[in-house]
Amino acid sequence: MTIPSGPWTPAPPAGADTPRPGELVVARNRKWDGRGHWVVPGFSLGEDEHGWWIYQGRGEFISRPGAALHTRSDAVLLVPRAGGYAATFYDDTNPGDFRVYVDLAWDLAWHRVGEPAGPGHPGVVEFHMVDMDLDVIRSAHHGVFVDDEDEFEVHRRELAYPQELVAAVRAECARIHRAVLDGTGPFDGTADAWMARGRKENP
Repeated sequence: MTIPSGPWTPAPPAGADTPRPGELVVARNRKWDGRGHWVVPGFSLGEDEHGWWIYQGRGEFISRPGAALHTRSDAVLLVPRAGGYAATFYDDTNPGDFRVYVDLAWDLAWHRVGEPAGPGHPGVVEFHMVDMDLDVIRSAHHGVFVDDEDEFEVHRRELAYPQELVAAVRAECARIHRAVLDGTGPFDGTADAWMARGRKENP
C-alpha cells in the first residue's frame, strides 16, 4: 500500500462500485497483516455531503475470528467521502455504552459483488478497510475519549507500521477526536435522521 506524504485522503472513491439505496452492504474489515476482523451486514440508505450511510439493524449476525454475536440495537455506519475512518452511530436504544464509535482506518474501498436480480434480490457491495486499532468513542457515561492506544503501540511494533502511516493515523485520530468533542461535521446529529430512515425502510 502507498502511504501518502501529504494530507490524509484514503477514503473510497465514488464510482460504479458505490452502493445504491436499498442494496446490501457487507462491511469486511481486516488488520494491517491481512488477518480478518469484523464482518457486518447492512443496507445502503443513500449518501450526502459527508459520505455513504449504511443501516445495520438489530438482531443481525456479525462475526470476527474468535467472536460472533447478534447485534442488540440498530446502528448506522458512515463511510466518509474523505478521511481515514469509518463511524458507527447508535442511539439510546443501544443497551451498551457506545453512542458514537469511530474506527481509524486505512485502504477504504468498495467492491461490487452482485447486481440487482429482481424484487427481493438487491445488488450487493462490500466495503473493505484496514482497521488501524485506534478508536474515538462517545460514551453514554464516560464522555469522548480515544481507545486502544495500547493495541496501536503493540501493532505498530509487531506489524511494522510505516512511520508515515503512524503519523497519519495519529493526526487523523486527533482531528476526529476534536470533531466528535465539538459536534462538527457528520458528528452534529446528522446520523439521527439516517437512523430514522433506516428503521422506516427496514422495519
